[in-house]
Amino acid sequence: MGISVSSFRSNIYKILDEVVKTGKPLELNRKGSSLAVISLDKKKKLDNLVKHSVMEGDPQELVELDCTEGWSSDLS
Repeated sequence: MGISVSSFRSNIYKILDEVVKTGKPLELNRKGSSLAVISLDKKKKLDNLVKHSVMEGDPQELVELDCTEGWSSDLS
């Protein structure tokens, strides 16, 4: 599903900047026909990923983690 040409015309610079930024093509609808606005610069899919800090602390502590405290092998 795309947008109308009049919507495109009213926001042309904002929309074109978004196509350049994301690399995703835009579909325009004009009198029953579909047109596409695409960026010719090939972007890698991974370029849009945002880096997240998911681990805090020293990863070595995970390697040396002792999970036996409070552990019981009694299954009854």
